Amino acid sequence: MKEIGSPPSCCIRSNCAFDDSLKDLQQLWNDIGENEGDKDRMISELEMQCLQLYRRKIDEAANVKARLHQSVAAKEAELATLMASLAEPDNHLRVNSEKRSISLKEKLASVTPLVEDLRKKKEERLRKFTDTKAQIEKITREISGYGYNNGEEENTISLDEADLSLRKLAEYETHLRTLQREKSERLQKVLGYVNEVHSLCCVLGIDFCKTVSEVHPSLQGRSVEQTTNISNCTLEGLERAISQLKAERNSRILKVNDIVSSLFELWNLMDSSNEERNKFSRIASVLGSSECDISEPGILSNEMIDQASAEVERLNKLKASRMKELVLKKRLELEYICRMAHIVPDTSTAAEKSSVLIDSGMVDPSELLVNIEEQIVKAKDEAMSRREIMERIDRWLAACEEESWLEEYNQDDNRYHSGRGAHINLKRAERARVTVTKIPAMIDNLINRTLTWEDEKGKPFLYDGERLVSILDDYKLSRKQKQEEKRRQRDQKKLQDMRLTEKEAKYGSKPSPRKSPSFRKSNGYSVNGNGSIISSPRRSSIGCSPSELLTPRSYSGRENGFLEEMRRLSTAPSNFVAISKEDTVSTYTSICGSEVSSPPHI
Repeated sequence: MKEIGSPPSCCIRSNCAFDDSLKDLQQLWNDIGENEGDKDRMISELEMQCLQLYRRKIDEAANVKARLHQSVAAKEAELATLMASLAEPDNHLRVNSEKRSISLKEKLASVTPLVEDLRKKKEERLRKFTDTKAQIEKITREISGYGYNNGEEENTISLDEADLSLRKLAEYETHLRTLQREKSERLQKVLGYVNEVHSLCCVLGIDFCKTVSEVHPSLQGRSVEQTTNISNCTLEGLERAISQLKAERNSRILKVNDIVSSLFELWNLMDSSNEERNKFSRIASVLGSSECDISEPGILSNEMIDQASAEVERLNKLKASRMKELVLKKRLELEYICRMAHIVPDTSTAAEKSSVLIDSGMVDPSELLVNIEEQIVKAKDEAMSRREIMERIDRWLAACEEESWLEEYNQDDNRYHSGRGAHINLKRAERARVTVTKIPAMIDNLINRTLTWEDEKGKPFLYDGERLVSILDDYKLSRKQKQEEKRRQRDQKKLQDMRLTEKEAKYGSKPSPRKSPSFRKSNGYSVNGNGSIISSPRRSSIGCSPSELLTPRSYSGRENGFLEEMRRLSTAPSNFVAISKEDTVSTYTSICGSEVSSPPHI
């Protein structure tokens, strides 16, 4: 083993080599014959040169040591900075603990890989930070409306390299995701607004590209590279555009409704053909439609509205030339409504009078037409208020007709004979008898309804110019007189039968069966009180002369609004000898019985 404190082997070898060289030099000096003073001087010079060389080497080694120490310190400082920036655990503690036991080169060799590894990690972390922050700033600019200069936003990114920790990166990424969600929501909102603008522009016939370009050029979507602006300014601009378009749509809908209403009115007045109407069927569909249902492209365009307006103007000009015909047509419509409701129309606009006024120029046809249209509206309203009473009148008149038919049926001598339709007439007669029994109640109910109507309206209920209550009262009186006349005739007939029976019993005479007239009066003759045959009318009047049941139809002479022959609503007048089937059979039996018992006259 080496002795502690002994010079290193390299120094021993150097000293040995130096001694050998010095011996060789002294031998050379001896051979040369140098004196001792020169020898000492030269040896001193050699020693001085060796000392200088040592000192120079020492300085060089000190400089190398200083540089190594500086490099190690710099690496350690960079390592500490990188670890602090990246928030990495302190892995170089081991190096510090062994700082005094290893050389500087070893320290540098051990620190350098750590620094290189952290440098790469920092570069990767810095790239992530840069990308994340670049996206954050880009979306922020898009939201604010200032992110549309390509490439400029990358040059303005500033990062705090002192904090590149994963925690900070997570904060940036969380912020980025929040901005991305906001961007997606804004983009969806912008696209929804743009679609609504497109729909409105399509319906109104407005240039869509021009409309959205006024809000922001990026909304046209012509360039793939151009980003859609999603700023608050763009959203507000789209909202304003939608509001303006909706206001314009509402304005045009009102305008179109007025035009279409005029078109329908003129078409009805002019009796326009379906071909003419079909030309404007698209715009006519707007009338009565809700805003959400109006989606056909160009249906509210100015071109479509102008065409409809031109058609209205054309029809108005044509209407002016045919005004007289229109006035007369409207008057006929008014008269028809009044006939159906049994109302007396206003005579101030009668067809003859209106024609004379128009021809003489004393009245404006348009004013006259408006007047007639107002009368039509009033007539329709009054007809609607009279509908319930009119229905009851129709039922009453139908019952009167059944009563008339029943009396004619009762006077038919062959009504009980078997034949086609006999059973049908029999059933009808049964129903008619039930209906006839309801007529008095119908009249009373109708009078009460009419009086209630008059109290509500404050005016009399007129039926073809006559007060309905008066007509009903007259009908009740006529019906009462008719019933009294029937009772009088039945009593008279019974008296005649009794006299005839007494006469036959007294004189025992009777007419020949061949020549005896039928009490059914099929030939229109009857027997007087003296037993002689006299001619009598087929049907005699009952009650007042002439005896009629005064129904509204007998007052108006019109039925269901059309001119008809004057109709007598009284039932067929009964022959004063007409009797029921049972009375006829009993009377005929009594006559036949007396005929068999009485001898013939010679």
